Amino acid sequence: MKRIRVCGPITVFALAAALLFGPARAQSQNAAQTSKSVDAPAGNVEAGKKIFNKYGCYECHGREGQGTTMGGPRIGPNPVPFEYFMSYVRKPTREMPPYTAKVVTDQEMADIYAFLQARAQPPATMPAILK
Repeated sequence: MKRIRVCGPITVFALAAALLFGPARAQSQNAAQTSKSVDAPAGNVEAGKKIFNKYGCYECHGREGQGTTMGGPRIGPNPVPFEYFMSYVRKPTREMPPYTAKVVTDQEMADIYAFLQARAQPPATMPAILK
């Protein structure tokens, strides 16, 4: 007889969040794909990588913007539209500190955005619960 493994509270929370926010994120990503080339200012990928690390974005969002289980959400590749990205970074509504124009210039923000857009797509994986 097979044993059924009971998931921990973090796994259950993560799965619930994925189910609740997955469709909205997918719509947001589709909007980002259609608008990122039109609305986003020109940015420098290499400069964006340096700035992303300099300001500690990687600490919550991972080195590639992939997100972390105990930190910030995935923000790359296919970030939200630039206007939303910039607005949220300037005046976040959750635990993230604000990065005003005095801290991160508009050009630096465009560079970070270019870096996030340039990230490789993560490999498709099957949730552990379905394996």
